[in-house]
Amino acid sequence: MNAASTSLPTLFLSAQDVAHLIHRLGLPRTLERLADTLHADYLRWPDFDKSARVASHSRDGVIELMPIADDTTYAFKYVNGHPRNTQGGLPTVMAFGVLADVATGAPLLLSELTLTTALRTAAMSVVAARALARTDSRRMALIGNGAQSEFQALAFHHLMGIDEIRLFDTDPAATRKLMANLGGQVGLRLVPCDSIAQAVRGADIVTTVTADKTNATILTPDLIEPGMHINGVGGDCPGKTELHPDVLRMASVFVEYEPQTRIEGDLQHLPADFAVTELWQVLAGRAEGRTGTAQVTLFDSVGFALEDYSALRFLRQAARELGLGRQLPLVPALPDPKDLFGLLREAAPQERALALAA
Repeated sequence: MNAASTSLPTLFLSAQDVAHLIHRLGLPRTLERLADTLHADYLRWPDFDKSARVASHSRDGVIELMPIADDTTYAFKYVNGHPRNTQGGLPTVMAFGVLADVATGAPLLLSELTLTTALRTAAMSVVAARALARTDSRRMALIGNGAQSEFQALAFHHLMGIDEIRLFDTDPAATRKLMANLGGQVGLRLVPCDSIAQAVRGADIVTTVTADKTNATILTPDLIEPGMHINGVGGDCPGKTELHPDVLRMASVFVEYEPQTRIEGDLQHLPADFAVTELWQVLAGRAEGRTGTAQVTLFDSVGFALEDYSALRFLRQAARELGLGRQLPLVPALPDPKDLFGLLREAAPQERALALAA
């Protein structure tokens, strides 16, 4: 059989393609669809071949690969975390990902995931908060107002009904940036604060999304009030944490994939026998989430490959609906799949023709 007739095309989505996709769907609808896709895939947790991400650490940051697969689709994300990048004009986080067909190994989708990672992280925060936060939550503290902060703010506003967000960042320019970007949101009150303590006072939900690769203590036990839900997003690799260990000890702690969170999350400060619950069990009704209005709940979020699988699956479906992206000749279509060398024979006349034309 002619291989060219059976080759699976690879759809390519650039950052601009994804931005157009979000614009055409609308950001609230994009976040809702992402949250629905994430929830649906977490309910299929046992179907996935799971592993902790593979990380290569350096003095200035980390580069990671995040693989996962079910019986039909394989996915991975390449992502970095370099907090000093903004000083040189680069994002702290840059990412791309691939969806592939398990039956053939053919890549189906190659997509940017820098913008998408911010979206899926925010949507995942809401999936967890819907299961763990009080249903009457209306006020959130947002500690860390960098690149992911607007997405967190809008996800909680549109999908959870949060109408007041109290802001703090050690860099006042970051808070001004967020307020400029979101100042026109109807029904959302933004309150800049002078300290973490001021920001979290009276908050129903506290989201921490700081970037420094240090063992920081953004939240301490004295700041925690009964009934709070803590969404710890920024602590996501060894040596990079945000919460005092006693904050975890006073809370019911929920994680994505326990083997990974024990290495990378705020959980890394606690002994291996400290009890946590994987979130999928709560979503599937196999474990309890919030059991009372005074209970403190904590989602120790580090980001897991299943979330990127969900994001890529959503992107592929939405791009097809909207006619976005382009086909990329990533894999050669060979008349004889056993004759890879023939690709060089075909290229030689073309190179000679180009040389003569020049």
